[in-house]
Amino acid sequence: MPDFASIFVPTAPILELVLRGTVTFLALMLLMRLVGQRESGGLGLTDLLLVVLVVDASSAGLTGEASSIGDGLVLVVTLLCWSVALDAVGYRWPRLGRVLKARPKPLIRDGELDRRVMRREFMTYDEVMSQLRLHGIEDVARVRRAYLEPNGMVSVLLSEASAGDNAEDALRPPAV
Repeated sequence: MPDFASIFVPTAPILELVLRGTVTFLALMLLMRLVGQRESGGLGLTDLLLVVLVVDASSAGLTGEASSIGDGLVLVVTLLCWSVALDAVGYRWPRLGRVLKARPKPLIRDGELDRRVMRREFMTYDEVMSQLRLHGIEDVARVRRAYLEPNGMVSVLLSEASAGDNAEDALRPPAV
């Protein structure tokens, strides 16, 4: 018969586990904010960090590397609490939220590439053009604004003349 106490009861002091989870989460969050947002892909920065840390914390309990599942569960709860707490702080105090949460960065303004943002995010001209082509745009001059969003995706707003062209195309009946 399995010894349930050795499986579920944390072997390390709970305060130590909470402290380890807190320091790890906050340090990695700070480092990832400094690195930039381009590499996070479709997930938000906090989401990506949370997934990685939760998987790591819970895997020790699953594989038996930790002394108990309870150790991993305490770490997972700590990480989830910090994620919710930072979201709540950012919502409650918007000025602090601007520090905690990434904001969209303008890649293109009125048809002109913002080379400073591109340099900061290590985006080449070809990569920006690739993102525009994914939106069906071949000419930068057609773009009023393009933003690198916090989740790493690029959003594009067309200039009025270009948006009107697309609207006219959408109203035309399909060719038979």
